[in-house]
Parts: sequence; C-alpha cells; structure tokens
Amino acid sequence: MSKAGGCRGCGCRVPQRASWSLVAATAALCLVLATSVCTAGAAPMSREEKQKLGNQVLEMFDHAYGNYMEHAYPADELMPLTCRGRVRGQEPSRGDVDDALGKFSLTLIDSLDTLVVLNKTKEFEDAVRKVLRDVNLDNDVVVSVFETNIRVLGGLLGGHSLAIMLKEKGEHMQWYNDELLHMAKQLGYKLLPAFNTTSGLPYPRINLKFGIRKPEARTGTETDTCTACAGTLILEFAALSRFTGATIFEEYARKALDFLWEKRQRSSNLVGVTINIHTGDWVRKDSGVGAGIDSYYEYLLKAYVLLGDDSFLERFNTHYDAIMRYISQPPLLLDVHIHKPMLNARTWMDALLAFFPGLQVLKGDIRPAIETHEMLYQVIKKHNFLPEAFTTDFRVHWAQHPLRPEFAESTYFLYKATGDPYYLEVGKTLIENLNKYARVPCGFAAMKDVRTGSHEDRMDSFFLAEMFKYLYLLFADKEDIIFDIEDYIFTTEAHLLPLWLSTTNRSISKKNTTSEYTELDDSNFDWTCPNTQILFPNDPLYAQSIREPLKNVVDKSCPRGIIRVEESFRSGAKPPLRARDFMATNPEHLEILKKMGVSLIHLKDGRVQLVQHAIQAASSIDAEDGLRFMQEMIELSSQQQKEQQLPPRAVQIISHPFFGRVVLTAGPAQFGLDLSKHKETRGFVASSKPYNGCSELTNPEAVMGKIALIQRGQCMFAEKARNIQNAGAIGGIVIDDNEGSSSDTAPLFQMAGDGKDTDDIKIPMLFLFSKEGSIILDAIREHEQVEVLLSDKARDRAAILKGKMIPSYIINSNPEMENEDQPSSENDSQNQSAEQMLSLSQTVDLADKESPENPADSHSEASPSDSEEAAGFAPSEQISGSTENHETTSLDGECTDLDNQVQEQSETEEDSSPNVSWGTKAQPIDSILADWNEDIEAFEMMEKDEL
Repeated sequence: MSKAGGCRGCGCRVPQRASWSLVAATAALCLVLATSVCTAGAAPMSREEKQKLGNQVLEMFDHAYGNYMEHAYPADELMPLTCRGRVRGQEPSRGDVDDALGKFSLTLIDSLDTLVVLNKTKEFEDAVRKVLRDVNLDNDVVVSVFETNIRVLGGLLGGHSLAIMLKEKGEHMQWYNDELLHMAKQLGYKLLPAFNTTSGLPYPRINLKFGIRKPEARTGTETDTCTACAGTLILEFAALSRFTGATIFEEYARKALDFLWEKRQRSSNLVGVTINIHTGDWVRKDSGVGAGIDSYYEYLLKAYVLLGDDSFLERFNTHYDAIMRYISQPPLLLDVHIHKPMLNARTWMDALLAFFPGLQVLKGDIRPAIETHEMLYQVIKKHNFLPEAFTTDFRVHWAQHPLRPEFAESTYFLYKATGDPYYLEVGKTLIENLNKYARVPCGFAAMKDVRTGSHEDRMDSFFLAEMFKYLYLLFADKEDIIFDIEDYIFTTEAHLLPLWLSTTNRSISKKNTTSEYTELDDSNFDWTCPNTQILFPNDPLYAQSIREPLKNVVDKSCPRGIIRVEESFRSGAKPPLRARDFMATNPEHLEILKKMGVSLIHLKDGRVQLVQHAIQAASSIDAEDGLRFMQEMIELSSQQQKEQQLPPRAVQIISHPFFGRVVLTAGPAQFGLDLSKHKETRGFVASSKPYNGCSELTNPEAVMGKIALIQRGQCMFAEKARNIQNAGAIGGIVIDDNEGSSSDTAPLFQMAGDGKDTDDIKIPMLFLFSKEGSIILDAIREHEQVEVLLSDKARDRAAILKGKMIPSYIINSNPEMENEDQPSSENDSQNQSAEQMLSLSQTVDLADKESPENPADSHSEASPSDSEEAAGFAPSEQISGSTENHETTSLDGECTDLDNQVQEQSETEEDSSPNVSWGTKAQPIDSILADWNEDIEAFEMMEKDEL
C-alpha cells in the first residue's frame, strides 16, 4: 500500500470554512510540491545521470513485468524463485496475505496506470485488451474488501482515467469505450453487500460470487475490522460515483468514515487499530500511524482534495494535531493507548509508517517529515531494506521485507517539496539495493530476512503498481512524462484519479458533521496550504540542517524523543526509568522501582522476580510508569529467550544462471561448523546415496569435496552429518521430506544433536524446507553443475563472482561500480551495548554482558518428525502473546513465572538461557482499576497484529 498525490500548487492558507470554488480552482493543498527552492545538502545531479537512473527504473520494471507476463499471467502474482504464478488454492495458504488474491490477474490490473506513467503506451493498450478479454470478477473466492478496493477497483479506475486521457490526445486507445469503467462498476456492486451492517462499517471479507452470509459464501461471520480497512474506501468509491453518476458508492464510503469519526476517543482524538463492525467498540485500543490505521488518515486528507468537502479536512487536522501531540516523538512515531495517550503501547515500529513523511509533505509540515524520513533511511542503510518492524533502538523486530514502496513514496514527495538532490541519492540507493539483493532471474523476490539476505518466493502486485512509479517520477523531468501528473491525485495504491472529478456529479450532501463533536479554531488549518517562502525562508540548507543531527542516530546513539516525557518532566525532573537501562545492582534504580510500586524479589533458585503493587506507587503517574516498565521488562525477557537461539542461515546459489541472485532461508544446526564464526563454505552440490543419508554412502566419489544433499527422516540429523562427512563431503543440506513445506508457512527450527557428543562433526549442516530444497534440485536437473554458498548471510555478488564474465547489473546496478566494495551491514551481535539488553540473573555480570541480535522473529518451534530432534525458534508474536497472558493474570494478584509460558524446547536441548521470572500484581482499587483495565486490554492485543 502506498499513499500520496500530486496536484497543483498555490501560496495560500485555507480558512476554517474553505469554499468549494477555492478547492476546485487550486486543487487544494499539494502546493509544497510546486516549490522551486533547491537546497544545497548534496551536489546537484546532472540531467544525464537522472536520465540514466530513470532508464534503469524502466529496465527493472521490464524485468519484473515481463517475467510476470511470461511465467505467471493470468495468475494473480508471480513467484519469482520458482518462475511460476501464484494461484489461490494451489499453493499452501499464507493466511490473511492470500485475501488479496481473487483469481482476477491482480498484478496486471494493479500495473495498468504504471505502464502509462512509464510511457509504455503500447504495452498499456495490450494490457487493457487482456484485462477485458481474460479477467473474470465472478469467481467463487473470498477476498479482502480493503485489498480488492485499493488494488483492483483502484487499478481499473486508474486505468480508465489514463485510457480516456490517451484517447483525448488522439494517438492511442481510440477504440476504448469505457470498458474498464464498466468492469469497475460491476466490481463496486459486488463489494456493496459488505456494508450491510448496522454501523455502516464493511465486513472485512466478501465472496466475489456469493457475497455475504450465504452458506456458500463462507464469510460474513466476522465481527472485527481494522480502521484502515473501513476508512480507505472513499477515494475509489467516490471516484466510481463521480465517473458513473451512481451515488450509492460514495454514500456508503462516507457513512463508514462518519462512523469512524464518531467513535474516535474524544479526549485524545485518536482511533484504535481494530473496531467491532456491529457495536463500534474498539477491540484494539493502541493507536499509531502504521499498520491497521495508516491509510485512514491519508484518505481523510485526500478526500478533501478530491471531493472538496471541508469536513474531511477538519477531521484530518483534528487527528493530525493528536498525532503530533502524542504519537510523534521525532524522529520516531510510536504507538500509544487511545485512552492513555502518554502511555506508549509498544517499543517497536512497523514499516508501513514510512508513508507518513509523504503525507506530512502534503500537509505542509516539512520538518518532522524530514526527521522521520532520515531516521528510516539510516535503518535502510544498516539493513539494506526497511525491516517489517524494528525497535526504538533500531534492532530488527520482524526481519521480512516484502518490497514495500512507502519509503520510496515519501522520498519522492520530499524531493518535490525541497528540491534537495540528497533525495535523488536516496532513490539511487534504493535502486542499487533492489538490483543487488532482490533481483532474481525471474523478477524481484521479497526478502525473507534482511539480516541474512534470504529470499521469499513472493513479488506482490504493489511492487509494480507503486515502487517503479515513484522511482521513475523521482528522476523524471516534466517532459519525460506524457501527461501532467499534477492533474491527478494518487490513491493509497498509487493509482491516478483526475482532480476534475471534484466538479463532476456532485450530488452528495456537504453537511459538516465535525462541529457536532469538537470545536476547532483557525489554528487547526495552519500549514494546510502553506506558502513555500515561509517553509523555506531564504535558507538553502534547510533540509540538510534538519537531517544533520540524525545522521548517526541508528549506529551511535538513541535518538531524542524515544522517551515519553510527561509535562512534569519538562520542568527539569529526570525521565522515567526504561527497562533497557535497568541494572539490578544500581541502588538508584531500585529506589525508582520502589517509587513506581515495583518490588524486586530474589528467589531461592537464583532468579530475580519483579512484582508490582499499584497501590504502593508514589502517584498515578508513577503507577503508569511502573506498568510501562513491567511491560518493557516482559518484552526484554522474551527477547533474551530468543537470543539464546542461533539465527537462520543462507544458502546462496552462485553458479550460472543464478550468479548469487537466489538466496534461500536455511535452518542451522546445533552441531558442526558454526557459519557465524567461520568463513562460509562454498562448493558444488551432489545428492547422497542413500538419499536419506542414514547409512554409509554408496557414492562417496560423487560427494567427495562437495556439499551433500540429504533427505530428512528415518534417522538423526547428527547421524546423517557423520555419514556424509565420512564420505568426504565439505558440508550438508538436509531437505525436508514433507512435500510442499516452505519457510513461508512453516516455522523454521534448528537441527539438534543426538544426545551424544557431536564434537566430531566438523562440517556445516543446514536445513531447507521442501519448497526451497526443490529450487536446488530443479537447478541440478536443468544445469547439472550447481554451486552454492553456505553462510550466515548472503554475500556481495561482486566478491563471490570476481573474475567471471557476467552481466554487470547482476553485480551492481551501475556498471561503473563493479569494482567498488559493497558496504557491509554490521553484525548487531558485535555492536549491542550491555545497556540495550540486560539479563537479570544474579549469576550474570550485568555491566559487561553483550547481547546478540534477535534471530528471525517469524520463526518458531517446529515439531520433529519421528526420531529426529528439533530445537525451536520462538517468534516474538508468540512469546509476547504469552507474556500478555501473564500480565493479565497478575491483575488477579498472581505472580506468574514466565518460564512456564515460553514454549518448551527439544528434550535433548540444553537450556542455556538464564532463568528470569517476571510478575506483576495490583490490588483491586476502584479508584484506578477502571482506567487500568483499559490499559491492560491494549497490552493484551499489542503484539497480535499482522503486517
């Protein structure tokens, strides 16, 4: 998903009651995009270099789009590692992620207007004909209303918008007669039954053929939806109404937005993440600008731009004031509790919030946009991509990166707003990283783990719909685009809707409902339509001066603003104690704990337990700090449990025609060569005989000096390792015998030993699920000689392929950079300070202990098959879930031992983690329990969201 729009600029400031004529005449607020000011934060980029980078984007799009059309169409998505299409029901279910797939050639529809933006009008015309000929919207499949709206309905409307534009120019699409619009209207009517609720909020899913609630529909029983899911409909539905004259679509979308506005938390003016579609009760009461809420805020602002209804602007400004008051902690954006907005709801951020700087540009609030964008860029430079979630101290929380475009979007709008060539260099970095790390022979593959560089067999449609559009526009001059991009607004999926819709079929009532709920003064509209001379007051170094203090924020220090500061602390008092800073041997820290009502208990077995009595806190603020401190301690404890596990490893195929472009996620072993401490192992692969490796090999000459492939099952992992080692193998890859298993859907695990001394095993051993293993087996069948690299993370292609004659784009995105050393991402295990992750075991020296980086958070314990033993990776979601139950129990006066709630590991695995037990206790004091129950409900849900 992505957010933002381009429109004409002005130098005005919209009054509290903006007139419709002013809105229609000026195309509202995107005026900061019209600035011609150019800051001097970076050396100007020549026209020739910009054209070269723009051409690179075109070549990359051709590679992705061409492979989709060749290997996947008419399937919804391309699977770039296996070079085939992803068809719903034919692949193992990925849960909610698959709700975007409706057997309607999703990627093709999502890419329609991108083809025109990239000046590929012939391909666009061919694509439209294919959509009209092949796409069926009447499939018996349950899809997400939200995803179908922004990707398919938005894609059809964006395609229609540019089709009629081309037709008017008289060169292309002369045969076109609104066929895409007719399809969009058909789809709109298929989505309308989802709104059949008392609240007007739509059901989250609908059956394209049977609708809602019918037995054959297999949906309609849901009670909850996310705020963004219900609040990201108005642009597409209103555009459909304005294009067709059928007002029902806009009416339904407006009703949903009205209901969400009514249900906002009145004292904080924030909304939660999840709401009950029947009662309007908030199910999840944490609030932020990332996953689950993001595009709700975006659509309020853009609905004002496209539709000219000033009530949308008033609502957005009311929410924005709350966001900047509570959520924005520059350069961070941290989730809070809607009823207790001074209470942080979590200590990590998700990647979807990267759209927000771009939205702030449209708002005209440039300084925080620059700050947050720079922080995100520093994270990207550390990990090559933006992890799906990362902590406030910039450690990886969820390691995946599905090639999301939000950061590229914000980069584009900041460049348009500031003219600073620094943002062109940022875009260049994005292009280089995509070509270096994500490009594979059949397209671009999502990153399974940004730390290892391993890939996922996934290329989402939004990658073509948004990423290439924003990157191309970043480097394009006005004459490079065949139409005026500023005549259009971008939807959250970057589809283009014409601004002239604001004066077409305007039959919807413009009743202003905002004043019924809150009083707004003129200050609510400050910087809604700013004059760029005020934004940049004769200072050519404006953007650079804001970025400069943040240039080392990720690697060297924690940024300012991480700590939630109460009004009382602004007077000079010390900020609250954070769990990451706590030391059990520090008397001052113990005194602070006492003030927060937290007691430290030394157990007989050497563990330290924390218990909170809210009634013993010095004040209500201290009690809140104590609750936050306990939650942070639970999270730190769960992270320490995970950090005792080895992180995933990488299998990189480096022979022709892969050249290091395919990286597979592999599970490590608890025995043999540790690839994190020793040089990687490189060699050709060969299948062992017998394939299960459970007896002496009959083909030792075939595996001598090679990496042996073995099938899982029938004996211990260690026994397999010894047999291939005795045959002369330099390493081993165990491939799962469960056909169809994949790291996409199954939890990764470590291969445990056999309960005996395994010091005799000297070679590295890695585990691949069936799907990843089949990629290597298929390569052997096709190319015979297949060379792989076993390592802790993917290696730079320029290094591993030095001296080989291969295409330059495989090594680097720029041929002249082939000889440059690629900056390596530092291993967090070498950089983490003792104060960032502490063990509270009495037997550990707290002051000197260093902590390794988190293993892949998406991995959890897997059950071993038959006689094999497996030690589990514990995902943050599951551990956090158990800790939340622990905290809830504590409200009843119980002290719960966290060790009993963490999943048990293999019986043969030694528990090397220190025993840590946390407990919280609160007496049922009526004066505070009511408020606290709301806090606890939020904590119970805070880790359960899926990106």
